[in-house]
Amino acid sequence: MKILLVYPDYEETFWSFKRVLKILGKKASFPPLGLLTVGSMLPVSWEKKLIDMNTDMLKDEHIKWADYVFISAMIVQKESVRRIINKVKKLGKPIVAGGPLFTTGWEEFTDVDHIFLGEVEDTFSEFVEDLKNGTIKKIYSSDRFPDIKETAIPDWNSINVKNYNTMCIQLSRGCPFNCEFCDVVQLNGRVPRTKSKEQLIAELEALYIRGWRAGVFFVDDNFIGNKALLKKDYLPAIIEWQKNKKYPFTFNTQVSINLADDQELMKLMTLAGFTAVFIGIETPDASGLEECGKFQNKNRNMIESVKIIQNTGMEVQGGFIIGFDSDKASIFQRQIDFIQKSGIVTAMVGLLTALPKTRLYQRLKETNRLTKMTTGDNTKTAVLNFIPKMDKNILLNGHKKVVSTIYTPKSYYERIKTFLREYKPTKKIKAPKLRMYHIRALIGSIWWLGIKQRGRHYFWKLILWSILKRPSLFPYAIGFSLAGIHFRAIS
Repeated sequence: MKILLVYPDYEETFWSFKRVLKILGKKASFPPLGLLTVGSMLPVSWEKKLIDMNTDMLKDEHIKWADYVFISAMIVQKESVRRIINKVKKLGKPIVAGGPLFTTGWEEFTDVDHIFLGEVEDTFSEFVEDLKNGTIKKIYSSDRFPDIKETAIPDWNSINVKNYNTMCIQLSRGCPFNCEFCDVVQLNGRVPRTKSKEQLIAELEALYIRGWRAGVFFVDDNFIGNKALLKKDYLPAIIEWQKNKKYPFTFNTQVSINLADDQELMKLMTLAGFTAVFIGIETPDASGLEECGKFQNKNRNMIESVKIIQNTGMEVQGGFIIGFDSDKASIFQRQIDFIQKSGIVTAMVGLLTALPKTRLYQRLKETNRLTKMTTGDNTKTAVLNFIPKMDKNILLNGHKKVVSTIYTPKSYYERIKTFLREYKPTKKIKAPKLRMYHIRALIGSIWWLGIKQRGRHYFWKLILWSILKRPSLFPYAIGFSLAGIHFRAIS
């Protein structure tokens, strides 16, 4: 068999960073980890090619070569997926599809030949046998979440890693929390399932052998879903591996805010090389947290929790949501004030969105408040897909106000300073080796931010402040400044 694995391209989203990547000489933020893993599950006698449309063009000749075209996607890639399906259908090739987009929205893709619902570890071998026997089915699904201890190591040889800014790895699936707006529980369950310690180290080794020496993102929905195992097994193993390899990687991941309650865990994470964590803050309003079931964020001083994590040597990136039924007109300024005081430089502020199959989706559907299916982009396009309690125009204008305010040069550079005052990176980690993209970042930031763009005096004030007050963090000042090009473009 000849299998073409296709990853759709992204429109410009909060995490795309296309303008910044161009300056750095990169093409995409992250590789398609799901397809790389599926690629490793194919029989060794089959031929395969992977086309990531964020780095390469999908040509007719690629499709004509294949016996089957595999597509994996998230909801934000829906428009690109539709274009790919139309192109493949015109050339008469069968399509096999999977991933979050198809798992929660398969009803929209009746023209796809074969669909995987959920995770594929328990069903892929059945699919391969059916394909060999000519008994292939329309839908493959399992009534349980699979054990991921046997998951294949991604086939890193299928891509050019130099095209990407950050590599990806996965330790666990699932999240112990059940926020109303989130589809993770539907996709991966509430009980975190983990790979073995040996498996994790083998995956790190595979990236190292491939020649990677930079950032790695743990894609886990909540990396600290099982704190005891992390502290006992996984983090000590990562620390030992990093020491032996002279710290080739820095890590970032997604966690819940209760990380701030565990000093031992934070210390181990920083010793392992974690430098940033993304946390769903959502809202400073207690009623909004209650409404969406974000109970882990309640009854705590969230700004203090953020600063505790920053003080231990990890940047906190934050997700914020506007549009809860309980939101009042005051929420817009409250969000701005929280973001500025917390020093969360990377603040993703989105409109509440009803994703398919979530508890929020079901509640709004039952009360006839749904208006359309979502594109999944709740930041740049900011389109509501339900009838809000707040006046729609007030909500949309308020959201625009928050995003445009926090990413003005004045607010953004001040927030970088606030963060750098709190940030205390561990001194035991060796500084990364100087690479060409670091030099490009420095030159690019000086040209675009110090000479070309408006607000350049704020840039030079930050650079001078960094050199005089926190010289060891100068690279962070440059990196965050460069990211601001992207944030202002989408705000």
